[in-house]
Amino acid sequence: MIKTGGKQYRVAKDNVLAVEKIDGDAGAQVVFDTVLMLGDEVGKPSIDGAQVVGEVVRQFRDETKIIFKKRRRKHYRRRNGHRQHLTLVKITDMGKGIATAPAKAAKAPAKKAAAKKKATKKADAEGAAA
Repeated sequence: MIKTGGKQYRVAKDNVLAVEKIDGDAGAQVVFDTVLMLGDEVGKPSIDGAQVVGEVVRQFRDETKIIFKKRRRKHYRRRNGHRQHLTLVKITDMGKGIATAPAKAAKAPAKKAAAKKKATKKADAEGAAA
């Protein structure tokens, strides 16, 4: 069981499922870190270190959903349509300790570096004011 796009999905290897839009072109690898259940193990709320890896098959839009609003006897009628952007994902691997985590490790230091730059700007502003 994984959670993505505010919904929960039961997945198995080689499953193909349509989920809320995920950035990436066809053939790109997608990693789902929020694994709620893996085999007999149930997370509280998720399982640490568990990942589900998938491959983007294609990006598409769902069929049109009609939203019709009406207030009787008031001559008020509104008809709108909505097409949700979806991503078709094929599950390729699942388990604990899958070697796809280095991409996240690269993102974390960039945030720390940005925080240090802000601190130096404040110090320069205080020095200029004195």
